[in-house]
Amino acid sequence: MILAHGAGAPADSPFMATLAERLEAEGIATVRFEFPYMEKRRADGKKRPPDRQPRLLARFSQVVDEVRETLADECQLLIGGKSMGGRMASVLASERTGIDGVVGFGYPFHAPGKPERWRTEHFSDLTCPMQIVQGTRDPFGKAEEVAAHEPQLAAVRITWLDGGNHDFQPLARQRSSQQALIEEAARIARAFAESLAPG
Repeated sequence: MILAHGAGAPADSPFMATLAERLEAEGIATVRFEFPYMEKRRADGKKRPPDRQPRLLARFSQVVDEVRETLADECQLLIGGKSMGGRMASVLASERTGIDGVVGFGYPFHAPGKPERWRTEHFSDLTCPMQIVQGTRDPFGKAEEVAAHEPQLAAVRITWLDGGNHDFQPLARQRSSQQALIEEAARIARAFAESLAPG
């Protein structure tokens, strides 16, 4: 699985590192990369907004081509990511082939406080199956908001992590932890990958 980072944190953020580690433990090899704006931030330490979508997609597509060249023909290639990274993965999968599945971890259905600006119009053009793993407290898309858009999401699987926020952090009173919810997310991704296998 090629994993893309979210808008504000790099590919080696604690969330991304833990997610990659748990996916590897589930038997899913991962490749992480950074979009051009984040590479510049790493070089000079200056925070900047994400690149425009065409530049993000061009970089993501380049990584897909590079990774695909290294894989055996029978090996599945999934793409996904955290928040914006998962959204870009889904947009890319609606525009090109060569991808077997998409997984969005904390999908940004809308900007916080702006539920009227929904970000799923491209889902009808997906060229492969998609799985979203979402915390029930995620301000970028809660269960009741998503349910109101069910017809647009018919082709996408959504699994909810109880109590998780956008970073899969549960409530303090829950008998759970961010680590446990990320582990659950990795198991969901593994089950999704297995469902794509032929036969």
